Amino acid sequence: MLKQIKTAFITIILFSLVLSGCEPQPHVTEQTTEETEETTIVDTHSNDGRTVVGISMPDVLLERWNRDGAFLKEQFANDGCEVILRFANNLIDTQINDIRDMISGGADVLVITAVDGAALTKVLNEARAANVKIIAYDRLIMETDAVDYYVSFDNYQVGVLQANYVIGALLMVNSDKIYNIEFISGDPVDNNARYFYKGAMDTLDPFLEMNKIRILSTQSGFYETSTAQWSTDIAQQRLQIILNSYYPKGTRLDAVLCANDSTALGAAKAIEADYSGTNHVVLTGQDADIANIYNIINGTQDMTVYKALDQEAVVTVALCSSILDGNTPAEDLIEAANFSFDCSYDTTTYDNGVKAVPSYLLKPITINYQNLEKELFVTGYYQRNSSGLIYATK
Repeated sequence: MLKQIKTAFITIILFSLVLSGCEPQPHVTEQTTEETEETTIVDTHSNDGRTVVGISMPDVLLERWNRDGAFLKEQFANDGCEVILRFANNLIDTQINDIRDMISGGADVLVITAVDGAALTKVLNEARAANVKIIAYDRLIMETDAVDYYVSFDNYQVGVLQANYVIGALLMVNSDKIYNIEFISGDPVDNNARYFYKGAMDTLDPFLEMNKIRILSTQSGFYETSTAQWSTDIAQQRLQIILNSYYPKGTRLDAVLCANDSTALGAAKAIEADYSGTNHVVLTGQDADIANIYNIINGTQDMTVYKALDQEAVVTVALCSSILDGNTPAEDLIEAANFSFDCSYDTTTYDNGVKAVPSYLLKPITINYQNLEKELFVTGYYQRNSSGLIYATK
């Protein structure tokens, strides 16, 4: 008898261990067919009398995503929607769990800026099975046909603007000089970073082929110049190593093409600390973050690419409203909305590896010392308080 009890006890323990290793199921209403044991995800939101929008942003600490999340939430709330806003702290698993919670919370549409554009296939298949519409916001979501639309700026053009600024600032077109340039690209898991990189390199290629540009570090590929999580510290450390290894006293560095403003902050610190030259090093950026606007004013950064985030949010809200009204929007959305800014509809360029995702693309612009007052302060995007400190109004 005692032997039988021990055997049963061991069996229970082993069975419990097996169960504890099982993968957690999605937080959605489920229906299981007894014959096949396959899980079916059920649409629980379409007829619940609510209009719910789920917004998943990658990180609350980076100024860009904090502003985007808050502005989108405000716009959707103004349209009478319930809004679930989550920030994933740059953690893939956190974002996946957030999205599952939004599905189970009755989301009709999801607006997602992916931490890793290639890591959401499974959870987005769950969303699609639950009849939830999916909009990739700013970053294209890869390797899935579940994405319905993509709203962003023309990311290839961002790189073109950065490279053209370097070309113009250094007077490269009519010069016989050879210029030394280094590159700090974006996060390798952010699909947009590849478009920024490609736009810049395609623009600089003629000068590289003529040997008018040298990269003394020899680091020119996307991955070897990339910066995990767009980290200021990683960008600073990498450029410091490059400066100490390849730019001894007397060796001139002419420009550092940085993909965005957080990496440009790191580059500016590295140049200040470790560059022995006396010339001004041209420095690019993107996002028009407040710290970088100060740097443009004081001359330690030359330009940033400005993307009017309110425009991106306006297009996204209009797109969601059309979808929630039961429409299948295309180019007619732009005509119907009559946007006061440039927006184009593209069905071929942004291929996520499974399909070309229908895209609404906005136009980025170059900001430098000459036009930042007009583009950022006169428009009300930024203001100054009585002490002259810059703060965001949108």
